[in-house]
Amino acid sequence: MTNHPGPPGPLHRLVEGPLAEGPTDPPGRSPDPPGPPADPVPGTPDPDPPPPGPPVGERSPDGGVTPAAVHNPSTHDPTSCNPSTNDPTTHRPSTRNPTTHRAGSGAPGGRVVLAHGFTQTLRSWEPVAARLAARWQVVRVDLPGHGGSGGVRVGFAEAARLLGEAGGVGVYVGYSMGGRLCLRLALDRPDLVGGLVLIGASPGIADPGDRAGRRADDEALAGRIEREGVAAFLERWLAGPLFATLPAEAAGRDERLANTPEGLASALRRLGTGVQEPLWDRLATVAPPTLLVAGALDKKFAAIAGEMAAAIGPAARVVLVPGAGHAVHLERPADLAALVEEFLTATLGGRPADG
Repeated sequence: MTNHPGPPGPLHRLVEGPLAEGPTDPPGRSPDPPGPPADPVPGTPDPDPPPPGPPVGERSPDGGVTPAAVHNPSTHDPTSCNPSTNDPTTHRPSTRNPTTHRAGSGAPGGRVVLAHGFTQTLRSWEPVAARLAARWQVVRVDLPGHGGSGGVRVGFAEAARLLGEAGGVGVYVGYSMGGRLCLRLALDRPDLVGGLVLIGASPGIADPGDRAGRRADDEALAGRIEREGVAAFLERWLAGPLFATLPAEAAGRDERLANTPEGLASALRRLGTGVQEPLWDRLATVAPPTLLVAGALDKKFAAIAGEMAAAIGPAARVVLVPGAGHAVHLERPADLAALVEEFLTATLGGRPADG
C-alpha cells in the first residue's frame, strides 16, 4: 500500500494492489496547468451547467421501474435488464475493451478507483478494497471536505476533475455522493473512465424548486454541523431513515469522526444535490459500461437506478442486492465486492494490473 497525501493533486488517496505506485495520465494528455482550484461562492449552483434537463428528479416515479436483476450471492450470476425492451436477459460480457494504464508504464492493465459518500473517508472501502487488490490496482480517494482532503474547498465540477486527477484511467466505483462525482467525471472525461459502478447514486435533482429546497436544507445541516460538531451531527445522521438497515458496528463511526465540521459543512454547500446541476439530460451520452447497484430495501434509489438505466440505454444494467439498504458497501461488502469483480472481469477482459 502506498500513501499519497500530496502530489500529483490536492486529493488524498491510497493506492494498493499490483504496481501500486500511482495512476498515470492518458497517453498524450498534457497535465493541467498549475494553480489553485476554483472556489465558487457557497450556495451557488455549479458554474458550468449542462442545458436544462427533463422534469424528473432525485425521487421515485409514480409508476413502475425498469426491471432489475437481484444479486444472488451464492452464484454471483446476476442477470441484466435491457432498458430498450424492459426484459431481463442473461448478462454477457461487453465487447468493449476500454483502455486503462498500468501505473508507471502506460501499458494496459486494470485499475479500480473507489469514491466514498458524505461523512465517510477512503477507509470505508477497506473490506471491498482488500478483496479487489488481490487482482487489480485499487485507488481509494478522500473526496473534498473529507479525511485527508478535508481542507479542499471546490465546487462539484471541479471536485469531479480532481477525482479524475487522483484516480487516473480506470473503472470508477462511487457510492452516493461519490457516485454522483464519478458520473460527472464519466461525462466530462470519458477518456479516463473505462467503466462505471454507481451505488445508491443519482444524477441530481432536476426540478428547480426541489433543488432550491434541498439547497436550503443542506445549508441548515451545514450550520448545525458548525454549531454542534461532528459527533452530535452523526448521531442524528446515522439514525435517519436512509440508514435504518445499517448495523451500528458496520457504520464506520470512528472513521467518520475523523472529519471536521468545516470540511463536512463545505461538502454540503458545494457538493450537495441542491447545488449540483442535474445530469439527467446527459445520461444518453454515458459511454462506458455502467453497473447501477442499489439495495433491494432502498426503494427510492432502486427506482432511480431503473430510471437511469432506461436513460443510459444498453450500456447500463441494474442489480439489486437482497437484504441491503442504501449503504450496500457497508451492509453487504462481500456481495458488492463480488459484483465489482464480475464487472471488472467483463469490462477489462480479466486483465489484472500486472498481467
